[in-house]
Amino acid sequence: MILLSKNEICTVFERFKKQNPDPVSELVWKNAYTLLVSVVLSAQTTDKSVNKATEPLYKVADTPEKMIKLGQKKLEEYIRAIGLYHTKAAHVIELSRMLISGFDSEVPHTREELMTLPGVGRKTANVVLNVVFHQPTMPVDTHLLRICPKIGLAEGTTPAEVEQSLVARIPAEYMQNAHHWLILHGRYVCTARNPHCDICLINDICKHNNTEEV
Repeated sequence: MILLSKNEICTVFERFKKQNPDPVSELVWKNAYTLLVSVVLSAQTTDKSVNKATEPLYKVADTPEKMIKLGQKKLEEYIRAIGLYHTKAAHVIELSRMLISGFDSEVPHTREELMTLPGVGRKTANVVLNVVFHQPTMPVDTHLLRICPKIGLAEGTTPAEVEQSLVARIPAEYMQNAHHWLILHGRYVCTARNPHCDICLINDICKHNNTEEV
């Protein structure tokens, strides 16, 4: 596959930065705990559907203790419209218990500790570390897995391979915001079915386009 050069990568992120200097997660959250819960709930569903469910939920349960008091059955009523709601509710209740018993009700700030919690994989841990603790991590979701090799930003066919490639290739000054820019690009511009190449900021650099034209 053809990969972007270092200069091209810098150009890509400079354009994203100029368009959106301070990108943020589209999940709505109040504190580290609610962000963690929202990311767990967002697996295989949209941020919009999660936000719709958690807006009333977080008014009554925005700490581990309040979530335990609410209980799994009532939690399920709030998140019933979200896919896999029964399993996700069980994860949220159990991770709340573990936060209380093992972390003084605080969300841990290391990947290893986060990944001991139910429903928290590497991607979820990376999101929490980046959004809450401002660490330069690279959460690779379905959007990044699809678009980064296509654009020429990374190589690999698995989330772990693409994450490793992105971390190695993206300059440090862009790492804090890089995954936000890429998620938004994949969600609204470089869409899976009908990519909007006509309005794409990087259509002249994208290796997919350049390869097709050759």
